[in-house]
Amino acid sequence: MNNRTGLRLRQFTLLAVASVVLAACASKMGPAQKMIARIDSVVAAASTQAAKYVPNQLKDVQDKVAALKTSFANKDYVAVITGAPAVLASAHGLAAAAAAKKAEVMQALNDKWTTLSGGLPGNVTDIQHRIELLARNPRMAHGIDLAAAKKSLSDINTTWSQAQGAFAAGNLQEAVTTAKDVESKVESLATAIKLKLPQSPAAAAAPASAN
Repeated sequence: MNNRTGLRLRQFTLLAVASVVLAACASKMGPAQKMIARIDSVVAAASTQAAKYVPNQLKDVQDKVAALKTSFANKDYVAVITGAPAVLASAHGLAAAAAAKKAEVMQALNDKWTTLSGGLPGNVTDIQHRIELLARNPRMAHGIDLAAAKKSLSDINTTWSQAQGAFAAGNLQEAVTTAKDVESKVESLATAIKLKLPQSPAAAAAPASAN
């Protein structure tokens, strides 16, 4: 075998090996690409709720997906195919985790609403009676701005109606937030008219829980 023939043989061998490598890469590229697309679809479907309730878990999955895409861009399709199943499992877990966290948050909001709606109306009624009493007894009202108190009470009633409206519409977060605003205003007004309100159920339970 002369040198020219040997060179051609080596070139042919290298081309054959390259063809085999390229064919192997091409055979893995498709599955790797499909796996990434599937994971992207699962993450996209869960992302809205996951971003709200389990943002850290969502970011962890997104980081893993980004790593897979980097491997794909580097033509390391084996790494994608090997790592994709675990990432897909994590992606599927997002929806369940978000649903569980949402249920927990909604239960906490519902409990808070139950406490607030159970105590605030009675406190508002007590304030109303106190203002009426002060209006009939100027000496008792000395140093108290009754006009401002009546205006504050009117504002409290308006805000409480908004809280009830939000609750009726199913917007529990807004209902609780608005009710907390009412609670704060009620406490301020009670102080202004020198009225001692009964301790709230939540406050009463706190010392017992601590013990």
